[in-house]
Order: sequence, then structure tokens, then C-alpha cells
Amino acid sequence: MTEAKAHRTQAQRREHTRTALLDATVECLVDIGYARASMQEICARAGVSKGAVQHHFATKAELMAAAVEHLTTKLRTQVSASLDGLPGGTSGVEAAIDLLWAGYSGTLSTAVTELWVAARTDPELREAIRPVDRALGRATLAHVSQVAGDLPKERAETLFWLTVNLTRGLALDAELGGDPNRRRKLLQEWKRIAVLMYSQP
Repeated sequence: MTEAKAHRTQAQRREHTRTALLDATVECLVDIGYARASMQEICARAGVSKGAVQHHFATKAELMAAAVEHLTTKLRTQVSASLDGLPGGTSGVEAAIDLLWAGYSGTLSTAVTELWVAARTDPELREAIRPVDRALGRATLAHVSQVAGDLPKERAETLFWLTVNLTRGLALDAELGGDPNRRRKLLQEWKRIAVLMYSQP
């Protein structure tokens, strides 16, 4: 009994350390960017030794991909819960777009943008984060499709991917200091178009 309790405690400690490293990695990506997010800085923010990282992640690329997966899992859970409560019809379309905008902007957008820019010239990082990005898209699309009602699958997927790509572009515009009023207008215009697409016979 004592051994089992000790084992659980050790597992909990390992999970705590892993979570601290992932949270610190996301924090570094947002605060100082990928280039300055050294393992030393991440460990300092996580409050763990540099050697502790090697027990969890073999490479920096693996740590970065896991950090984004950690963040997207939390956001996907939040978005999924919100999608479950959406109203039906055209008002649900507008609410879904707002939810996707919230999910694909903010902290997630900043962290992922940092990694994708770095991944352009870092094959190891690109290979590490690509499955995470694809998994996020598939999981969110599956949930959106479930709440789309009788909307044809092809049209639901088109609306989803157009929304994702638009919101990512708007999120990048925000990162670069673009006009927030213009972003709001563009998002409103997309809602209008999306409602028309949804309403087509």
C-alpha cells in the first residue's frame, strides 16, 4: 500500500513538472518569442532544473510542440463546451464564428505564429508541430459538424475552414498592430456572408 502511494506521488510530481514546463514554454513564446525562448529561460520560469527537461522531452522542438498541444487541448475543451450550448439556425452560425475567433486568436495565435515562422527554416520543429496543428483542426471540425444540424457536410466544412483561415489572418493582423476597427468590420462581414451560405437551400 505504501509503495502504491509513493508511486502515485512520484507520478503526480512528474506530471506537475511536465505541466510547469509546458506552461512556461507557452509563456516564453508569448512574452519573448521563439528565438529567445532558451531552455535555460524556460526552466527558470518553470522552477525546475535543466536536467529535469530531459526526462520529459528529448528535444526543444518536442517541447515546443507539446506546449502548443497542451494549450490547444485546454482551448479546444473550452470551445467544445461553448459549442454545445449554441442556439440553432443563423444565430448559431454567428456565435460559432465568434467562438472560433476567440479560440484561434489571443495566446494560441501568438504562440503558434511564433512556431510556424521558426518552422519555416527548422525541419525538425516543422515536423513536430504539424501533427498538433492538424489534430486541432480535425477535432474542432468534428465538433462543429455535430452542431451544424442538417447542413450538408461539404458546406459545413467549407464554412469552418474559411472561418479558421480568416480568423488566423485577422489574428496575425492584430499581432502586427493592424486596425482593430477594420478587424471587427471584416469579422462582421464574414458573419453576414456565412449566414447567407448557411441559409442556401
